[in-house]
This record gives sequence, structure tokens and C-alpha cells, in this order.
Amino acid sequence: MDKHAHLRRVIVDFKKLTPEVLKLTVERYPDGYDDRDIISFRNAHGDRIEAVEVLTEDTKYLVKISEKLEYTMENYDESDYEDFDDDDPEAVVAPKPEDMVDGDDEDQ
Repeated sequence: MDKHAHLRRVIVDFKKLTPEVLKLTVERYPDGYDDRDIISFRNAHGDRIEAVEVLTEDTKYLVKISEKLEYTMENYDESDYEDFDDDDPEAVVAPKPEDMVDGDDEDQ
């Protein structure tokens, strides 16, 4: 039996990511996550979802992985969020596509 079965399960898409959950994710995976950390499952619509797990006292967050999440975790700075409430889903802004491009500009 899952020792965390009593926890509320919340699937978090990047659009709904709050400063609190982002901070917990960065703390849980300070060097990023790898294949061993990824949980795959199907949602109610039958879509395959890949996520990483972050636990709090009463909730198991399944944070959907994406390039935006990886970039935001790599560039995390807690001070960027100090003017926001921990549960404000508007605080975490998606990175611009041009910011996410590798610094490797040899092809241009």
C-alpha cells in the first residue's frame, strides 16, 4: 500500500504552478530531475502524463514536466516571487521561447 495514499493528489500544469509548488520542486530536485524521478500515468481523458512528485504534509503534487518547467527550475530565484502570495498561480510566468533556446548559436 502507498504510504502516501492518504494525501490529497493534485496534478499541476505549468500554467497553474504557484511559487510554493515551484520552490518545493526546486528543493526536491536541486540538480533537476531524471528518468528515475518521472512518474507516467494516464489522466481521465486517457492522455499520457509525465510528472515529478512533490509532497507536503497533506498533499501529493504531481507536477507535469515540460521544457518550461525545466527552464524555470534551472533559473529559479526565490526573490523573483517575494512580492507574490505562495498560492498565486499568476506569479510564475512562462519563459519566452527565445530565452529557452540553447546558448549554442553556431547554426545561425
